[in-house]
Amino acid sequence: MRIALVTDAWHPQRNGVVRVLSTLTDRLKALGHTLQVFSPDQHRTIPCPSYPEILLSLFPGQKLTAQLNDYAPQAVHLATEGPLGIAGRAWCLKNRFPFTTAFHTRFPHYIKARLGIPLSWSYTAIRRFHAPSSAVMCPSPSVYRDLTQWKFHNAALWCHGVDTEIFRPQAKSFLDLPRPIFAYVGRVAVEKNLPAFLSLDLPGSKLVVGDGPAREGLMKQYPDAHWRIANGDQELSRYFAALDGFVFPSLTDTFGLVMLEALASGVPVAAFPVPGPMDVLDGSSVGIMDPDLKAAALQSLSIDPVLCRAHAQKFSWDLVAEQFLSLLHVRQ
Repeated sequence: MRIALVTDAWHPQRNGVVRVLSTLTDRLKALGHTLQVFSPDQHRTIPCPSYPEILLSLFPGQKLTAQLNDYAPQAVHLATEGPLGIAGRAWCLKNRFPFTTAFHTRFPHYIKARLGIPLSWSYTAIRRFHAPSSAVMCPSPSVYRDLTQWKFHNAALWCHGVDTEIFRPQAKSFLDLPRPIFAYVGRVAVEKNLPAFLSLDLPGSKLVVGDGPAREGLMKQYPDAHWRIANGDQELSRYFAALDGFVFPSLTDTFGLVMLEALASGVPVAAFPVPGPMDVLDGSSVGIMDPDLKAAALQSLSIDPVLCRAHAQKFSWDLVAEQFLSLLHVRQ
């Protein structure tokens, strides 16, 4: 099958959406499908306000139209609601070409937190974008429930996975810090709610591995924490494996792929009992969810690393690719 993937989130961005899409792309190609990614690096861009590492395509419609016409896809998937996603949607509607979309990020909640705009306004706009889609792929049951409640009539469940060959138990000696080492790994941004972790009175060390717009300010605010940036997946996997506990303070993530990466590395998770953590951890014994994040972090230290990895191994990328293909609308 010849698949067009239109996305505003792509390399060199470092985030969960890019990791999901790039891994999915590799799996689909391995299955024999032809897949072309249409991304910001193919267009003139400007930095996103307050997120300079995210590049927004400038007026991509004409070029994307030519690219899609030349590629002549059999299926189109619009992964994001940004300028490229909007341009891809316009091409599909003009050509009466069926397409699918995905809901990777709770933008309405981020917009409310930053600008105070009511959720109902943002969800109305987002729902309008997704309305013509054959299926809005939801990365977790909680996202599916949310969209259904917001009257998205085309929401569809779609699982996520983790690469258990890259993320695996390794030597703890990679980190020479007082133990236990509690860490957050991922984007350092306001919506990740990092002060809820960094302000905790925990024994040992608190570590943050990642970059983002809030990093510099948080480093000044919490000088006792340790700050690192990983170069590539192999180094990132060594950071994960060297931890004693992974703390995920976000209240708004649609899934939280980093929790699976920690679990695959044999590291238990502490989190708030909210969507995202509930999708990854609920019904398992590999993490602690508690409104008291300190209590959750301390209790998580007693969890067997073998159980953590066994739980992560249930999240297969083969299943992710299979579900994705089943939801695509193929034009004959």
